[in-house]
Amino acid sequence: MTATALNGRLLFLSVQADLVAAQLLGRACSLEQALPLRDDISTDEISPLPIMVHFDATLGRYPYTGFETQGRRPIGTDAIHQAGITVVVGGQRYGKGSSREHSVVAEVSAGVRLVIARSFERIYRQNADNAGLFTSTDFSLIPRLLRGEPITLDELLCGRDELAAAILRAGGLLRFGQQRMRVMVPVEIEAPAPAAATAAATAAGEAANARTARTDTQATRPHEAPAAPAHSGLTLFEKIITRHALAGPGLPAPRAVGEGGFVRADLRFIHEYYTAMAAHLLQQHGDPQALHEPHTILCFEDHLSYVHRSPVHVAQGLVSGVAGLSRGHRAFVQRFGLKHHGYLQALEAGDAGNQGSEGISHAMVAEQYALPGRLIVGTDSHTPHSGALGCVAFGVGSTDMANAFVTGAVRFTMPAVLRVEVCGRLHVGVSAKDLALHLLAREDLRSGLGLGRVFEFGGEAVRAMSIDERTTLTNMTAEMGGFTGIVEPDEVTQQFIRERRGVACVIEPWMRSDDDARYAARIEIDASTLSPMVARPGDPGRGVPLSELTEAVPIDIAYGGSCTAGKREDFDQYHAVLSWAAERGLRVAEGVKLYLQFGTAAVRDHCIAKGHLTAFEAVGAELLQPACGACANCGPGSSTSTDQVTVSAINRNFPGRSGPGQVWLASPATVAASAIAGRVVSFGHLRREFETRGDHAFAPGAGCPR
Repeated sequence: MTATALNGRLLFLSVQADLVAAQLLGRACSLEQALPLRDDISTDEISPLPIMVHFDATLGRYPYTGFETQGRRPIGTDAIHQAGITVVVGGQRYGKGSSREHSVVAEVSAGVRLVIARSFERIYRQNADNAGLFTSTDFSLIPRLLRGEPITLDELLCGRDELAAAILRAGGLLRFGQQRMRVMVPVEIEAPAPAAATAAATAAGEAANARTARTDTQATRPHEAPAAPAHSGLTLFEKIITRHALAGPGLPAPRAVGEGGFVRADLRFIHEYYTAMAAHLLQQHGDPQALHEPHTILCFEDHLSYVHRSPVHVAQGLVSGVAGLSRGHRAFVQRFGLKHHGYLQALEAGDAGNQGSEGISHAMVAEQYALPGRLIVGTDSHTPHSGALGCVAFGVGSTDMANAFVTGAVRFTMPAVLRVEVCGRLHVGVSAKDLALHLLAREDLRSGLGLGRVFEFGGEAVRAMSIDERTTLTNMTAEMGGFTGIVEPDEVTQQFIRERRGVACVIEPWMRSDDDARYAARIEIDASTLSPMVARPGDPGRGVPLSELTEAVPIDIAYGGSCTAGKREDFDQYHAVLSWAAERGLRVAEGVKLYLQFGTAAVRDHCIAKGHLTAFEAVGAELLQPACGACANCGPGSSTSTDQVTVSAINRNFPGRSGPGQVWLASPATVAASAIAGRVVSFGHLRREFETRGDHAFAPGAGCPR
């Protein structure tokens, strides 16, 4: 390819809003003039939620319409296409956040052919490859492009692994698959010669896991991979990948870090925001009459069941478009006879709107499906949620999933593994969410130490955590820029599966990292030094210990829910705070709305059985049935104006993520305490304030300091 394919204009995504707008009107600009470039451009900004009712070339009207800098959004509808932009330049960690492939489709459909950035998030870049959009970190291309010099295809592919280069040369993953992926088979690995006892234990474990999978009411296929390699020095992640590697003609299995290849998944899942796009892509490439192993595919409607109460959907007339997404999703499910977890029935007679779903996809996968040693892929960036059970779980885009539906093979680039050792014990009142926000605020992680890597969590503090708390850590590796997160399975894992599913789970001897396993880097944290954290609006990495927050932060909305904070133990934390408040006659502060949204129907049933709802109702919380809800700007709890302030237990707070207001991230306990105080406070501060000042401290207008 020469510059004739890139003969449009460059757009520098600068922090200078006026300069961005001027470029779209025709002003020439150099890199030096554009500096500093905007870092951390999220997919929520490239393809903001309102445009996600589209799944085809119509998306080309809207790229970057959510891009925000200096308090402005300088890029309007049709602006990229009308300005003839073919090359876009951004800063660090381009494409953060959601796995939504709508971002890449929007860029390509608008005429963008190349994105240059200092670094890219893993899912975004893989989605770009799959759609045939070139990405580069080579800033030396910029002056050449500005001069109109030719850029060869080899230069655009410089530094990419062989598979990524081959996919881009083919014009995208689905075309590549048609050409090269007709036969993919498990890699033949020479089995070790273990001692008799180990061999017997391994065989017994395989059989037990097979029985577990079959007795599970939502069964997936028993593990059938060949034995692990004999050599030592492997992490648990590497062992699982080895057992799931695939190869084909000219497509060797990925072994070394940075090598691309394919793996087979024990479970694939998709939700309604992506199903229509996946179906559309498949129709464009031959419309298959059958899917590969359809019994290992799960489908969810988890994002959109509350859109009739979503401020942005109602205000912009998007509810009918969302209904079209659901119809397309259900048609795909019915056509191929796939397992489906959908909406709940309306709760009250005459209520025309849906009131929640069976549960959030990846939360339900952890509750009902995931098993140690398995490999799971889903169309959500928070698929790593299930890594807490000792499996490999990672997110992919619509094209990756469409290809996996047909071939059974999932595109994969071997990542390095990062060890996070959390020593000691967390203090009472400090949770996994506080630990996650602490990690996100570390300068080394903000600078990209974890980008595209696997986070292996261990140490005394992690071993002491429940599975619900461990899922918070693995879930939020998405915000850390990681490929996935994983925790070695143990007796806590077995107890979780036994209690939630009523079946036994055998942990096989190989399901741990070797003592001499190799890590790309190590992070050690003394858990006893941690305290309740919050993250300032704009990015989950803007964390600060709550005790160091210098300003008072009055709030309008408190939201507890989402995959990260809608689990049983999260609701136990909400209850600990709110039952304390109810016993003292306290209620949600005047002018504040507290929403508590269950992550799954099983979590709701747990709360009912434990009697939690009495305290929730006593303080004035509004209870919402399971759904992604306000976390995805899809339901009650989203802000409606820029001056509103929310404290939220969700996992990300990018601009526009939960409405136009300012979102502070916090733990479940801090969210509940803040709702009572009327401003951002920890539960410890709330109790001390009550003991010092009494209930008059919470009278209207009295407020409560940190």
